Formats: sequence, C-alpha cells, structure tokens
Amino acid sequence: MKNITVIGAGTMGNGIAHVFAQYGNKVNLVDVNQAQLDRALQTITKNLDRQVSKGIIDEAAKNATLVNLSLVTDLKTGIANADLAVEAATENVDLKLKIFQSMDEFAPAACILASNTSSISITKIASVTKRPEQVIGMHFMNPVPVMKLVEVIRGYSTSDAVTESVFEMSKQLQKVPVEVNDYPGFVANRILMPMINEAIYTLFEGVAGVEEIDTVMKLGMGHPMGPLRLADFIGLDVCLAILRVMHDGFGNPKYAPCPLLVNMVQAGKLGDKSGEGFYKVDPATKTATAVHFK
Repeated sequence: MKNITVIGAGTMGNGIAHVFAQYGNKVNLVDVNQAQLDRALQTITKNLDRQVSKGIIDEAAKNATLVNLSLVTDLKTGIANADLAVEAATENVDLKLKIFQSMDEFAPAACILASNTSSISITKIASVTKRPEQVIGMHFMNPVPVMKLVEVIRGYSTSDAVTESVFEMSKQLQKVPVEVNDYPGFVANRILMPMINEAIYTLFEGVAGVEEIDTVMKLGMGHPMGPLRLADFIGLDVCLAILRVMHDGFGNPKYAPCPLLVNMVQAGKLGDKSGEGFYKVDPATKTATAVHFK
C-alpha cells in the first residue's frame, strides 16, 4: 500500500496525512473546504518544522514529506488510485455513513476502507458498503505524529488479510497496532471517557474545582494531564458524542453524560478548539487558566 487517501482535513486528518506522507507514501488529503485544506497544510508544515528543530527528522525529510502530500477537494478524484483510504471526519454517524457510501462507490475494488472513528461501530459503517470484509477501524491517537498507538478495530466481517495489512502498515508508520473487537468505545474510550465524565460530575457536584481535580489525578495517579484538561484538548463535543454512542450502545446509565458537559457543548464551550472549556486558553501564549465554576 503506497497510495493513501485521507478524508477530512481537521486535527486528526492532517495528523494522519502527515504521518503517512512522512513514511514515504503518496497521500491525497481530501476535504470539500479548500480553506480547511490550506489550514491543514500550515499545521503539517509547522509540525514538521518542530520535528526538524528537535532533531527527529532533517530538512530533506521535511521536504520529501511535503512533496508526498497533495490537497484535493473532490473525493472521486482523490480516492481513484487509493490502496488504503482513511476517513477522519467529525464523529457523526450519519456523516460517516454518507462518506463511506461515496468511498465504496469511487475507490478501486481492492482498496481497504478504514475509519478513524473513536467509538462508532465499524460493522455499522461497513454495512453501507459492498465490501464489508475490506472495512476496518484505524483509530489513531492525538497528536498523531507523536502518539504511538493505533487501535485496529475488526468489524463483524473484516477479513484476516485486511487486518494483517493494516497491522503491517501501522508498523511501517512506527506505530504500535493493537487489535480490538467492535463494541462501543472500543478499548481506549470505553475506559477513558467514563473517567473524564466522572471528573466532570465531581466538578458538577461541587466536590472540588477544576485545578484541584486535575492536580489530584496528576500527582496522585501519575497522569501526565488531568482529565478536565484532557477533555478540553480532545474537544468537549467529541467527548459528549462518544459518551452518547456508548450510552446508546450499551443502554447502561453509567455512560450517561454529565449535564454540565451537555450544557457546555450547547453553549459552544468546546475546549481548546473554541478557546474555552474547563480552561481558558490564551491564543497568543497558549497558556491555559482554569475556569471557576459556581
């Protein structure tokens, strides 16, 4: 697999495109929004410059990565020669199903169709295609150029050959693939999101403030980042969407999102992406200051 299509030029999509291009693959990054593609290229270039400054890659490798990357606004064109297509759109099931129907229609017969979904059923996604055995989950972690894990999620019909191919490709990207089965939240978010949700409940019920909760988890549990700061980094809308998928999928009230999280998302307080969540982030210095909740 040397021709890769990445669909969606947001935070995850540009990171996935960056990594594939860095390891010698020809990558088409597809998004209907040209401005989003331009922002993605700026982000990728900035992250490559950071890698150069840290001695992770040299200037030649940076330039080679950018040469491997093409920006495309038309999916039919962008996926026409793909060996592997990775969807990295917003965590919305209807949107993903629509995208996969188009991927299935336009991609070559042998192309593997992967989703970077963090919680939505791969089996459900595969059901709208004519190649369910070639549909798989490839869940990268954020920030993609730094984080080593890839959750490889097998749908009900995913073939052994496709799973092996995706494992091998993940290793070529210097990632560590872990095979998991197709249940809501998979492994990473099934464990992480209830912890984040419980931290929000702890704040909601007035047990402690934002900084206090995060400090307890960092110093007491050895976490590099507190759960409320991590929620802001992930995006509160994404956290809410994942919790709702698990709540619907399992029917268990322990996955019900905290009302404070719901209210914050409705108010547009989405975390770092909006400039405010549990912390306010200074756009100039990137300094995060905890918000005081009554």
